[in-house]
Amino acid sequence: MIKIDALPAFSDNYIWLLQDVERRRCAVVDPGDAAPVLAWLAGNPGWQLSDILITHHHFDHVGGIAELKAATGARVMGPANEKIPACDLALSEGHSVEVLDHALRVIDVPGHTLGHIAYYQADQHWLFCGDTLFAGGCGRLFEGSPAQMHDSLGRLAALPDQTLVYCTHEYTLSNLRFAQAVEPANARLAERLREVTAWRAAGKISLPSTLELERATNPFLRCQEPAIVDTINEREGLRTRTSGEVFTQLRAWKDSF
Repeated sequence: MIKIDALPAFSDNYIWLLQDVERRRCAVVDPGDAAPVLAWLAGNPGWQLSDILITHHHFDHVGGIAELKAATGARVMGPANEKIPACDLALSEGHSVEVLDHALRVIDVPGHTLGHIAYYQADQHWLFCGDTLFAGGCGRLFEGSPAQMHDSLGRLAALPDQTLVYCTHEYTLSNLRFAQAVEPANARLAERLREVTAWRAAGKISLPSTLELERATNPFLRCQEPAIVDTINEREGLRTRTSGEVFTQLRAWKDSF
């Protein structure tokens, strides 16, 4: 049995901790800070950190690698097209890797960074997507183009409904406020916003999400929806736009929202 918990880091990061309870082995995803992981290991003696999974090179995702590897000897894996500290296994589209006896498929998702990857486990429906797909939103375009991010999100959105979205920031509430500005008549979105508002007021985490919920409420996965197209037409002028062009306008709007 694998248990997954979030270790908070910095102001709004989550380091995902995968725990093989029977064998007392664990893995972490995107440890930007070693301290929360080392504190968990110190509080759970007898556990071994076997693997460190990295989605992209930004410091808040890789900053803890060197210290964790020195302390535990864990294997480090990350995107082949980015410089990842102490990387043992360089991964890209088509690769599969065994972590805690579960096969994770690697998906190339450029946009936030050019070499960004995601990890997908088909049997358990886990998706570790870093800063590509967020609950209610998507990552900023620091290196890639809108077309790349739109394509990457489409690839993730094609995964099964029950896929659990383990992104790495607690941005859900602000993302949903933007989503409601984009699609104010979406009743499912309004319900989700009320729910997440209550969770955050109570100090509860808003993750993981599911792809079914994202497709119903995340504007960046709904660029073909008539209500969203109408909103963009009202803001940017009436004309025929592809879903990629609608995405481009949405991302630019979110950047200044």
